[in-house]
Amino acid sequence: MYENVVVAAEWLADRLDEVRVIDVRDAWEFDGIGHVPGAVNVPFEKFRSEAGETGMLPGAATWESLLSAAGIGPDDDIVAYDDTHGVFAARFLVTAELYGHPPERLHLLDGDYSAWNQEYETTTDVPSPSETDYEIREPDHSPLVDYETVLSAIDDPEITVVDTREAGEFAEGHLPGAVHLDWRDLVDDDTRGLKPAAELESLLSDVGVTPDSRVILYCNTARRISHTYVVLRSLGYEDVGFYEGSLTEWTERGGPIEAEENA
Repeated sequence: MYENVVVAAEWLADRLDEVRVIDVRDAWEFDGIGHVPGAVNVPFEKFRSEAGETGMLPGAATWESLLSAAGIGPDDDIVAYDDTHGVFAARFLVTAELYGHPPERLHLLDGDYSAWNQEYETTTDVPSPSETDYEIREPDHSPLVDYETVLSAIDDPEITVVDTREAGEFAEGHLPGAVHLDWRDLVDDDTRGLKPAAELESLLSDVGVTPDSRVILYCNTARRISHTYVVLRSLGYEDVGFYEGSLTEWTERGGPIEAEENA
């Protein structure tokens, strides 16, 4: 179990000189609204590409270029944030993990930019990090699962396949046997951060996601499952499969779909 997967603004404030902070909001927000001091802007659109590898990953060369320009070293501690409950920042962190950055050095700011902005100083100064020569590595363990693995999983009673999209999307069509858990149900609308651990574990248990179960996550394009994956990792869930291709690949390959009768 990794510690400090999701970190509070106070935790970050105490370590600003020790970590690399990545702001994945749009450039106009980073420049005009302000950002965490020392943060480097890597907008979501820069690392999201349908022309990349394995589903929606941006591609090795693109990722290496982005992290090199951001001044990231191969073993740096990274804290990422956005202003959307962490879902885009989580995508950055999962991408880093899939490309071999040590997962114990990847952290999500709880409560997104709002949590920081309410209590701590912000700036519009744009840092000029020293460029590095970041190279991806083969991860010691990858949570990625492919189409064939998911196809087998839908008939396996020992595996819980989880759809993290909205209820309406789920009703219109989902993988056979999948359970529904909207990723936003794990977030507190008032604090913009995660709900308390006990409440999260109860929500997860209600759909069959327990620490001792095998879980496979999917959505449409792997963004929303990134947030759920980070939450599960923060709670110590270890056997979690990440279907990067998600419904985009599933439907392209003719995977079976079932819908709710009244959808």
